[in-house]
Amino acid sequence: MASSSSLLSGAVDVLSAFDADHTEWRLSDLSRQLGVPTSTLHEQLLALCGTGLLVRVGRGRYRLGWRLLKLSSALYGSLPWYAPAHAAMERVARGTHCLAFLCVLDGEDRVLCVARSVQGRDGPPVAGELDFELPAHATASGKLLLALAGRPLPAGAPPFTAHTVTDGRAWEAQAAAIGRDGYAVTADEWAVGTASLAVPVREAGGRVLAALGVSLPTQALRGRDAPLRSLRDAADAVSWELGWRPE
Repeated sequence: MASSSSLLSGAVDVLSAFDADHTEWRLSDLSRQLGVPTSTLHEQLLALCGTGLLVRVGRGRYRLGWRLLKLSSALYGSLPWYAPAHAAMERVARGTHCLAFLCVLDGEDRVLCVARSVQGRDGPPVAGELDFELPAHATASGKLLLALAGRPLPAGAPPFTAHTVTDGRAWEAQAAAIGRDGYAVTADEWAVGTASLAVPVREAGGRVLAALGVSLPTQALRGRDAPLRSLRDAADAVSWELGWRPE
């Protein structure tokens, strides 16, 4: 009999397979994706359907269930900073005409994009705009969150382009600059042609809660002052509302 931890791990793997590009899975396709026998996977899917976390929508096809909305609502409701930060993100998206996003540091070096907005965007799609988990060392939000938390370069950080930082000493210099300047920037580090900017949202004691950022074409970094000012004004307003006061 499988242990409780392995059953839980299997359920997490199944739920994590669903994203914006895979809103529905067939049993056979998901079995190949996860490398799990169809008989084992079928039992996991039935159990998840029984909890409401998944629903069966046809012969051997599954989607996420409505129960997840209740869980996500409970999560967002437990975060007093999320609503004002989300509203700030929407304002930044409209004001800069860029993809704007909110990211958090989950664990030691896992960066999650918990919200994004394309309101007012007038440019083409950018790399990773639908991704939930982002490379911490190759995105502005990831670099900001790592640097301000005093984290080292993630072990085994892969190079996505020739510009991706993979050297520990180079990272230490970048982290020091982020701490000094109060923002992070990337250019062609995750994908050639894509750049990003990010600033912190802080709580009353100064702890960083999230990164507020934008993605834009690398060539647009020449005019970074305007989007950076928009980001700082929005993040500082939220941080002030949450009780943060700069020294």
